[in-house]
Amino acid sequence: MQWLRINIFTAWKALGRHKLRATLTLLGISIGIAAVIAMVSIGDGANRAVIQKLETMGTNMLFVEAGNRQIQGVRTAFNTMMFEDVVAVRNQCPSVALASPNVDFRAQVGYEDHNWNTQVNGVDLDYRLIRHWNVVKGDYFSESDISSAEKAAVLGQTIVDQLFPEGKNPVGETIRIRGNPYKVVGVLETKGSSVTGSDQDDNIIIPWTTAQRKMLGIRYIKDMYISVVSREQIGMAKDQITSLMRQRHHLRPDQPDDFSIRDYTEIAEMVNETNRIMTLLLASVASLALFIGGINTMNIMLVTVTERTREIGLRMAVGAHQSDVRLQFLIEAVTLTVVGGVIGVGLGIASSAIISNVLEWPTVISLIAILVGLSVSAFVGMVFGYYPAHKAATLDPIDALRYE
Repeated sequence: MQWLRINIFTAWKALGRHKLRATLTLLGISIGIAAVIAMVSIGDGANRAVIQKLETMGTNMLFVEAGNRQIQGVRTAFNTMMFEDVVAVRNQCPSVALASPNVDFRAQVGYEDHNWNTQVNGVDLDYRLIRHWNVVKGDYFSESDISSAEKAAVLGQTIVDQLFPEGKNPVGETIRIRGNPYKVVGVLETKGSSVTGSDQDDNIIIPWTTAQRKMLGIRYIKDMYISVVSREQIGMAKDQITSLMRQRHHLRPDQPDDFSIRDYTEIAEMVNETNRIMTLLLASVASLALFIGGINTMNIMLVTVTERTREIGLRMAVGAHQSDVRLQFLIEAVTLTVVGGVIGVGLGIASSAIISNVLEWPTVISLIAILVGLSVSAFVGMVFGYYPAHKAATLDPIDALRYE
């Protein structure tokens, strides 16, 4: 290791003789590595944000929608799903842990002189377990509220902000939904936006029986929320639900499904794939900066070899082998690019922090990305420094000593 330390010291001393030249070379490498670090951190941050959004929507959740949109995009047979289908899926599909009916509609809601248009979901007790949605004030409606179709409401935080802007506790108050009085029994915790970008807190939850019988006057349900036993069994659960629903709805083999199953993990994967493509495109631009930095490194090293021709001839005259000379110049090139890589890592981390704070874009600094960045900078030094090092090593000692 002594020879390595000596060579690194010699390389550093040689680079120090031409500070401006070395600085310009460092700049090209630093910008490339900084761009790579920043792009990877942005991509990883976006992926983590998608996962967090997905987790707020529920664990291993499937959404079974009545009707089929495969026929020219028009929803058909939307009135064929019954509450008994929910019970059957809950009891007869081994991969299904929880299932809740859903009867939703848009409605104008009001309290005193405040009004807001929002989404109302009629669900049962399994819904908040599927969505992992806790009540922070008051309580959830009860099984007896569902059985008797009580006008009880649990409010999302956006509704609270719109109807009770003075900070009044809404629990126990009576709001109007399409002009009908509803007693507020609870307030849901804040969820934020979903993976599709919609506001999950702009929502009111009521018993599904109330929505079905007293608000819409229908016998069917619109949708079904389902929680699968584990992520690995999502595909199996979809097959089980499809088979059971087709059997219950007496569909022939040549008939299309009169329902559709949406898997939110597929949406998340699509978003992640888009983020990966964007990251690769941006990383390609960063790679171009690295390539230019590598070309600059090679040019600088070629100039260095020319300037130090007599030194090379003298070293070879006193016994240095070609491998010694080649190694010396390779170490100089690698030292130059690694120092640039270290600076680039610092710039990349700083850039990621600025992007996160100014643009409010999530970023994640990965240790792997830092190590890869440093490894790439060393690799660039080896690749683009080899030709100058080889040229130095193959100089004729006599001609080198005569060089002026």
